[in-house]
Amino acid sequence: MDCSDPASIKAKSASVSAIRRKPRVLLAACGSVAAVKFGHVCRSFAEWADVRAVVTKSSLRFISEQTFPKEIHVFWDDNEWNTWKRIGDRVVHIELIRWAEIMVIAPLSANTLGKIAGGLCDNLLTCIVRAWDYSKPLFVAPSMNSIMWKNPFTERHCIAIDDLGISLIPPVTHRAANGDTEHGAMAEPSTIYSTVRLFYELKMQ
Repeated sequence: MDCSDPASIKAKSASVSAIRRKPRVLLAACGSVAAVKFGHVCRSFAEWADVRAVVTKSSLRFISEQTFPKEIHVFWDDNEWNTWKRIGDRVVHIELIRWAEIMVIAPLSANTLGKIAGGLCDNLLTCIVRAWDYSKPLFVAPSMNSIMWKNPFTERHCIAIDDLGISLIPPVTHRAANGDTEHGAMAEPSTIYSTVRLFYELKMQ
């Protein structure tokens, strides 16, 4: 005969449900050539997490509607301004912050890195980051050419975002189409996914 306390059983069941529930991950892409891999990033996370995506206007040069799995809801700047008409209407960047448990920007362009480091918020993505609750994890995977990556501004900006508690997934070295060796290429989608998942699972232990 099971003499367990009903309240205890209910608490245990709630705990198991919380563990089994998929984490809510907000993915974002900036205007970098590496945005062509954003669909791969989204598909990698969609197998494990409940995913929503945010794209900047400049990233749309490299991304099409066919980039995303059908189940992923994608947001861009127009959603921020077109859904708000009067006091009391929802504000998209606030709603997304409340929804997300983790945020990942992959790729992060040099331009958006500079905006985040300086506290600027002139589009949906940077408004989300400016209002982000930094008790929740935020990962960035930079993508830029070698000259930009080695520029002193980049080091200052990386220090600034580190002070905020943003986690950097370092860029990698690869050989460009022109034969040059580039040192600021975005990490592979599989690396980005495994880094975030490992962090989350260790945190949940």
